[in-house]
Amino acid sequence: MTDFDYDLFTIGAGSGGVRASRLAASYGAKVGVAEEYRVGGTCVIRGCVPKKFLVYASEYGHSFNDAKGYGWSADNVSFDWSKLIQNKDDEIDRLNGIYIRNLKNAGADIFQSRAVLKDNHTVHLAAENRDVTAEKILIATGGAPWTDESVPGHDLGITSNEAFHLDTLPKHVIVAGGGYIAIEFACIFRGLGCEVCLVYRGEDILRYFDTDVSVQVHAEMKRQGIRIITQSVFEKIEKLDGDVKRAHLTNGTHIDADLIFWAVGRKAATAGMGLEKAGVELDKSGAVVVDEFSKSSVDNIFAVGDVTNRVNLTPVAIREGAAFAETEFNNNSTKMDYTFIPKAVFSQPPVGTVGYAEHEARQKFDNVDIYKTNFRAMKNMLTGSEERVLMKLVVDGDTDRVLGCHIVGAEAAEMIQAIAIAVKAGVTKSQFDETVALHPTIAEELVTMREKFQPKY
Repeated sequence: MTDFDYDLFTIGAGSGGVRASRLAASYGAKVGVAEEYRVGGTCVIRGCVPKKFLVYASEYGHSFNDAKGYGWSADNVSFDWSKLIQNKDDEIDRLNGIYIRNLKNAGADIFQSRAVLKDNHTVHLAAENRDVTAEKILIATGGAPWTDESVPGHDLGITSNEAFHLDTLPKHVIVAGGGYIAIEFACIFRGLGCEVCLVYRGEDILRYFDTDVSVQVHAEMKRQGIRIITQSVFEKIEKLDGDVKRAHLTNGTHIDADLIFWAVGRKAATAGMGLEKAGVELDKSGAVVVDEFSKSSVDNIFAVGDVTNRVNLTPVAIREGAAFAETEFNNNSTKMDYTFIPKAVFSQPPVGTVGYAEHEARQKFDNVDIYKTNFRAMKNMLTGSEERVLMKLVVDGDTDRVLGCHIVGAEAAEMIQAIAIAVKAGVTKSQFDETVALHPTIAEELVTMREKFQPKY
């Protein structure tokens, strides 16, 4: 018999917390889960899932025009933002219900409440004004977007949280940031017909990706009519007449828009949770410091997902949650493997990537070969679109192993999921070459690249 109310109490019912809780319960643990907003977490409620619906919607903005090249009449089309948002909300409600049902079916107790640690075994449920105790506690509160509060008028902008609930579609949008969220929403708004300007402090967008990917996406965004200003940030934001805001930039210029969108990063959601009181170590950004088994500095407190700031992706949080449950409740010591995780940016065109970027490979391996191609897809030959596809393989010149694959183009994310299986398994460039091409497809180019790319220094 345990002396605690629960064997496991999970704070945060996002993808990682739900997976850990369901598995632990299936292994016989008594599990409680607290969620202060909605079960499903950032990905399902205000992240990946609703964002992808908006991406799909915005792609139609390009498709109607492309359809003319194939004989379709696409005149007098119209778009209803409110209808899109309502349909999106209906689907999110459905998914939220599924997550709740799955937790309950597993036997977990769900508390709609903010949870705060009073000590390493005691959780205070604010909504019920009572305490519960647990032998083990899992922190799975994820992350939250942040804005630069040093900028006067910063509160005149919104973040991705609010973007999914706008009453009307803006006419002119300024997006601050150069990461995947900034890129995706810039493309979403442009595809829906908005004028878009992206402002980023770095030299170029998507700086953590392969340089060729960054350059390609930048070019394609400009081709769509998105204005990109680099090496500049907001100096101040002021409100003008009506809904118009003016963003003054550090390069001495200003831009007017009816929507300013902050996408400058996310931080671990640990503030006000009592973690320090319980003795949990946080890093300088506020993320929970954990070991390879997701254990914090306190033996019975663990953390998974974005709150640890390791690899901030939903499928990673799910794997971390599963590994935690296997280790702690199924007597099966399991570590998360962070090698060769596929990633996608749902820009337009999208990005799919797995493995090492070229600059990373050159730092780690003595001999690196590069194979790449850049071409117009067959589909665009009748549409008049100048959109191009980039494909790139990074190869270990000594072993012939494929170290990385990077694609910018239609269905890149779908392709990279399958390619990631092979790359993680250790596929060689020779095995790519030995594979018969599937014609006519974009993907066939992956197995027809024969000439090593020779950089011009």
